[in-house]
Amino acid sequence: MNTTKKTILQKGKGKTRKQAKLEYLYEKESLYFAQIAESVKDIAIKELRNLGAYDLKPVFRGIWFKATKKDFYRITYFSRLISRILAPLVSFECHDKDDLYKAARKIRWEEFLTPEKTFSIMANVSESDITHSNFAGLRVKDAIADYFRDRANKRPNVDSKVPYITINIHIHKNLATLTIDASGGPLHKRGYREESVSAPMQETVAAAIIRLSEWDGNLPLYDPMCGSGTLLCEALMMYCQIPAQIFRTSFGFERLPDFDAILWEQIKKDARDNFRDLKKGLISGSDVSEQSVNAVKTNIMGLHFGSEITIEQKDFQDIESIDNSVIVTNPPYGIRMGKEQNLNKFYENFGLFLKNKCRKSTAFVYFGEPRYIKKVPLSPSWKRPLKIGGLDGKLVKYELY
Repeated sequence: MNTTKKTILQKGKGKTRKQAKLEYLYEKESLYFAQIAESVKDIAIKELRNLGAYDLKPVFRGIWFKATKKDFYRITYFSRLISRILAPLVSFECHDKDDLYKAARKIRWEEFLTPEKTFSIMANVSESDITHSNFAGLRVKDAIADYFRDRANKRPNVDSKVPYITINIHIHKNLATLTIDASGGPLHKRGYREESVSAPMQETVAAAIIRLSEWDGNLPLYDPMCGSGTLLCEALMMYCQIPAQIFRTSFGFERLPDFDAILWEQIKKDARDNFRDLKKGLISGSDVSEQSVNAVKTNIMGLHFGSEITIEQKDFQDIESIDNSVIVTNPPYGIRMGKEQNLNKFYENFGLFLKNKCRKSTAFVYFGEPRYIKKVPLSPSWKRPLKIGGLDGKLVKYELY
């Protein structure tokens, strides 16, 4: 234990955590909260259950769930759909600023950080006597600063960009929950995207599309407008059983006082031992843009088995055929394209390409601008809204017989 942390404990009640036998909410109840977009909550529930979560309770913008410590680590490491995972410390009635300040002061903050570390506050308030999220966040910040100042005559600094730990306060109908961001930042940031193009697809959106396609590797997967390759990367990681966060070097759960470093190392080792090889040509893609092709080649080469993905520079209309395959793609929808008239013709040509050159295949096309769906001369099998990652589009399935 460093000197500062030891001093803080000595100036407190004089008891170690083990002696005090106090537990936080996530420890007592094995309870966690997954932040997730509403439009993918149904498949996120399946993902959580497959990773070992139980007693799931969906609420607005998320899912409360329970898990063993091992499964909690695995969920954070493997989940492809969740935005963040929070570990709750306390819940309490909160009607005014004093309720909030007093409750925050009771947390043993020396168990999470020292005055030399940095922290950030995320706050969300709704239907409560406290009406401003920024004000709620400020009161928690003051409580943490005063806690350390009283014990060590020094306080940690706030860092909103790269904090050592992120603390979340959520108040709804005067019930406050104080949590720690167990992810250590948004989980859509996988770390494999070294090169990008304009309007890249967020990783969680791509993961949702791959999951909804139900692609399992029995048929080839192809993206004829692959951009920087996010769909291809997510398909590879899912098929090869590579953790979504394999490139993340630090997690918020490592800041929790009951963090088990030995268990965490074993989970990572087990994950590496269970990678599944990718056959050459099972995943392929192309794009008309040289910049996009260069970007996707750079991105996939950072991934395990990335060299097995085939990438070509080619206009989709020049592709001879894509038969007996699963096609996933996110066509450009204005940000990377030109005038409305050009887009109307573009989507018409794309529909004809699917109809005439992709027989016995199934296509899953994400429309960032759903109004263009009617420009495609094909009848969809289904359409599903996907409001996630800052986009408000629709995923459309076409069965090409």
